[in-house]
Amino acid sequence: MTRVKMPSVNPGLLSLLLFALPKAVNAVNDVDAGFDPYAASQVMVDKSSHSWEWGTAAEALLELYNPELSVFGSNPFPNGKVPQADPSTTALAYAKQFINRNSQTLVNDTAVGDPASLGVSAILLGQSDSVYIGAANRESDFLLNVAPRWSNGAISHRPDVAELWADNMAMSFPFLAYLAVQHNDTSLMSLTVQQCGLQRAVLKGNSLSWQHIIGPQSQDTGLWSTSNGWAGYGMVRVLHTLQKWSGSASMTSQASQLKGWIKEILDGAIQSSLDSGLLRNYLNDGSWFGEISGTAVLSAVAYRMAVNDPNMFPQSYITWADSNRRSLAQKQNSGGLFSPAVNPYNWHDRTKYTAGSPEGQAFAVYLYTAYRDCVNAGICQA
Repeated sequence: MTRVKMPSVNPGLLSLLLFALPKAVNAVNDVDAGFDPYAASQVMVDKSSHSWEWGTAAEALLELYNPELSVFGSNPFPNGKVPQADPSTTALAYAKQFINRNSQTLVNDTAVGDPASLGVSAILLGQSDSVYIGAANRESDFLLNVAPRWSNGAISHRPDVAELWADNMAMSFPFLAYLAVQHNDTSLMSLTVQQCGLQRAVLKGNSLSWQHIIGPQSQDTGLWSTSNGWAGYGMVRVLHTLQKWSGSASMTSQASQLKGWIKEILDGAIQSSLDSGLLRNYLNDGSWFGEISGTAVLSAVAYRMAVNDPNMFPQSYITWADSNRRSLAQKQNSGGLFSPAVNPYNWHDRTKYTAGSPEGQAFAVYLYTAYRDCVNAGICQA
């Protein structure tokens, strides 16, 4: 099943002026990852045309240009609150053009979770314009009270039937965790972690890795590497939101649960075979080619968790991510494009995708920012 393409937007807005900015604008030191994340982000912006791509790109831009505003920053919630953010900030200026301010969801879309990928951006914009908080509240109401549920209560990724996609782990739940901070709502934070567990209960089969889709329309029981990356990085963002918000300081058991679930996904990936230094499109199927999207995002998860809990995620995780990063660095062309990727609109396509996967480009940025932060934390070596 292919996803539906969203209406086109003004191409003049897509380039913005962010790439005219100096590279060293971060609150941390840039590092050499072996590839150019800024060129990768330019391709990401140019190629993105769907709601989940816009939200994923906005998160990548936030981590790249304003890491202090992301949940990976040293103090993302000063005084226990969402930070005041300049709406002209690179990531927010990018995201703002796509957000519906008076609709039920942040983007008119055929999926439940994909519009919510812009939710963190909406909340940050809402610190200076409350209209965006209203939009975020309507989005959360749709997720929590309108979307279908699986029999165990897990929120569906489809609006017409109950169907669970691992992709949704990076769409709905980082947003709901962030909204919990906005509203000082520990119950919503607990519910978000619970939802992660309910999704896992259905999507994790007999292996460490997660199945892609379970449900009546688009079932895919394969271990798609990209969807395992969506699930892993989504939970990493939920974990950091929970840990860095003073309101959830007592939720240590929920943090431990999330770490355990993330570790399962990473261990499943690490045990999988490689092709040309890259994870295969389906982790359990040696007939598939190695591709950049799943490799990049799962390696980013490894770096993030090596910083978060060095005892639980020791040097062996860094070594694995380092090897993948070096392989990926060889897959970027002079224009910033990484290939081969899996076709982001048809994950069963056996043809290597070389046109530039928006999510694959974003994942390369995630990989860079995760590695950069690991080096700056003194955990990884430059």
